[in-house]
Amino acid sequence: MADASDENPQSIPVVDSSDSASVAVGSLSLDASSAASSSTPEMTLEEKFQLVRSVGEECIQEDELRNLLAKKPNPICYDGFEPSGRMHIAQGVLKTISVNKMTKAGCTVKIWIADWFAQLNNKMGGDLNKIRTIGRYLIEIWKAVGMNQEKVEFLWSSDEINGRASEYWPLVMDIARRNNLARIIRCSQIMGRTDQDDLTAAQIFYPCMQCADIFFLKADICQLGMDQRKVNVLAREYCDDIKRKNKPIILSHHMLPGLKEGQEKMSKSDPTSSIYMEDEEAEVNLKIKKAYCPPKIAEGNPCLEYIKYIVLPWFGKFEVTRPEQNGGDKVFATMEELIADYESGSLHPGDVKPALAKAINQILQPVRDHFKNDKTARDLLKAVKAYRVTR
Repeated sequence: MADASDENPQSIPVVDSSDSASVAVGSLSLDASSAASSSTPEMTLEEKFQLVRSVGEECIQEDELRNLLAKKPNPICYDGFEPSGRMHIAQGVLKTISVNKMTKAGCTVKIWIADWFAQLNNKMGGDLNKIRTIGRYLIEIWKAVGMNQEKVEFLWSSDEINGRASEYWPLVMDIARRNNLARIIRCSQIMGRTDQDDLTAAQIFYPCMQCADIFFLKADICQLGMDQRKVNVLAREYCDDIKRKNKPIILSHHMLPGLKEGQEKMSKSDPTSSIYMEDEEAEVNLKIKKAYCPPKIAEGNPCLEYIKYIVLPWFGKFEVTRPEQNGGDKVFATMEELIADYESGSLHPGDVKPALAKAINQILQPVRDHFKNDKTARDLLKAVKAYRVTR
């Protein structure tokens, strides 16, 4: 845990994003000395369910999740990422919020550092040394921003697979054997590809391996983005094929959009569309200032999305500072209240953008401090910035 977080513990109130949730479940603390990552005796089954459910925009299936939490005190949650470049706030802050919720509810979170998968997908031109450097840089960020790691395991795919090869590869082969090529190609979205792309043989093999990861890691819950949904569904279908009753539960989180109009997903390859975790304060201010934020339109507005999925869950409020003649200062506790003001015109983009930039900068400051003061982190960032991002 970064020193900055220890000196200034921040509270992440649990804001539920699911329509069905209605139970207040307290807050998540980023202070390393707290018990935020542990399931507290006061937490009821319903509170645990609502907390875990709030992580996902979609859950397959809710009744299975409730049953899991009732019967297993410490479920295993799987998340994974390709080390492929600098980290943006969707991967940094949003993942931290989600992981801290999961560990607070009693889950053990296994974060799969998919170095071999990045190589298969030709990230960093397939250079495994660069990919592993990026993986170490990403871990430094999560430590600095406040991910509670008491129940978090960072696992390198190459090390784990090599260590248990006799278990892993027969599983991959069986998944491949039970699916036709068309079904596997439909999963190409998980790699940032489409089924119309000219895929390499490695990229066709990739979905079979990712599906195998779920069982290899003994995951009860797959906590990945909506863009990973198809391979998670493939894992549930595989359970049907092998007559396995306990299927992995899919908890798919929201995909944070880019800052430009019409960008459904934040992209590391477009620096102007994403806020990086080590961006300086002036860079964040400029990017938010230029962001798409049409007056009176909440739908498809990335600035409002960042408030909903990052600022409100982190601080429990969104504070706007403005002159009295423009409405005066106001604190929003819910998105419903904020959207009502925004769509009526009483809250203007000129009010939203400075307040959003200020909140994001406050979240990112411990990360900046860590990369400035820690030599290992500083050297990793220098190396990663020098790499050319490849698709």
